[in-house]
Amino acid sequence: MRMVDIIEKKRNGKELSKEEIQFFVNGYTNGMIPDYQASAFLMAIYFQDMSDEERANLTLAMVESGDVIDLSKIDGIKVDKHSTGGVGDTTTLVLAPLIAALDIPFAKMSGRGLGHTGGTIDKLEAFDGFHVELTDEEFTEMVNRDKISVIGQSGNLTPADKKLYALRDVTATVSSIPLIASSIMSKKIAAGADAIVLDVKTGAGAFMKTEEDAAELASAMVRIGNLVGRNTMAIISDMSQPLGNAIGNSLEVQEAIDTLQGNGPADLTELVLTLGSQMVVLAGKTDSLTEARELLLSVIKDGSALAKFKQFIKNQGGNPNWVDDPSLLPQAKYEIEVLADSDGFVSEIIADNIGVAAMKLGAGRETKEDDIDLAVGLVLRKKVGDPVKKGDSLVTIFANQKEVTDVEAMIKENILIGEEVSETKLIYREIHS
Repeated sequence: MRMVDIIEKKRNGKELSKEEIQFFVNGYTNGMIPDYQASAFLMAIYFQDMSDEERANLTLAMVESGDVIDLSKIDGIKVDKHSTGGVGDTTTLVLAPLIAALDIPFAKMSGRGLGHTGGTIDKLEAFDGFHVELTDEEFTEMVNRDKISVIGQSGNLTPADKKLYALRDVTATVSSIPLIASSIMSKKIAAGADAIVLDVKTGAGAFMKTEEDAAELASAMVRIGNLVGRNTMAIISDMSQPLGNAIGNSLEVQEAIDTLQGNGPADLTELVLTLGSQMVVLAGKTDSLTEARELLLSVIKDGSALAKFKQFIKNQGGNPNWVDDPSLLPQAKYEIEVLADSDGFVSEIIADNIGVAAMKLGAGRETKEDDIDLAVGLVLRKKVGDPVKKGDSLVTIFANQKEVTDVEAMIKENILIGEEVSETKLIYREIHS
């Protein structure tokens, strides 16, 4: 088998066999296939696309290139959730204890975040002592006993994807749907879940800016998941403005605690209930989304979801008392209000630029070597459609430096006030195939 023949075949729009795709992935991962041939292959995929079967075979080949997490010793149907990212996306911190409180195993592998704020692990490390360095035995025991644990991402998880992503980044092939879908799904499948709920974002703060592009990606991922034996569905949700009110690690943890107490922002609460209901159904607890939502609301109301969150924090080295008193979490030295210059209604909050403003404070990383300041960030005081009077606070900046004029200016440029109320939509559609 020769790589040049595989490139030519795909260039001519023909379907590749499982063996040909495996030959490429294995050869490129181990260094036998050079970057120039891999680049040509990726560009052929970019222009000729791939069939559903090719996409599934590419995904599985990337899964098999490294470690695969074995969750077979964990009882029950293991359900995972993946978000394509955004600004203020705190859903995992709320969903994990909600799902676990319903006796559904939530065994999640998470990473650290590049971009506006940290990843799930960074946020959880706002609890001093919290750690994700667990042995397989500890991880399995925690999930079997308490139905919840988060472990750090293996360094050898899907090494083929890491090499291919770096190459896509410099060959203008990042935006290829089959390559995006197989990249995301390879990590989800390698993480061992039986069923997967995907939260695919659309809007200014998302990778996919239009609903149509988000739906195309979601459908591609759902089909891959179902073809390789994982029960998979997707929700298309809005990221034209930040989700919830908090943007920043400790601030998002506090907002997650509020949501588990039934006092969270309406949009975050609704998205959590929508995603969680799908997870409950996929776990086999009920076949009714209405009943699933009622079950989720019941564990918020009776306090068992919050109790599960405290148990989770304790199990992994954090102090559960901080859940009862979030003021013990890292706190910023300064709170600065950004005030409205005119009356009207909030007509637009440009999510990605607001996220960049939070990153400028130190809430996120520009490179993987950067340190995160867990205390800093932003809290939105107004959302799209809200009425505003001149002098009202639009955003509270939480900073560890007194001078933040560049951040203030960026916020004012990206929160627009108009004369009419803008309609917003949080959930666009469900995708099952």
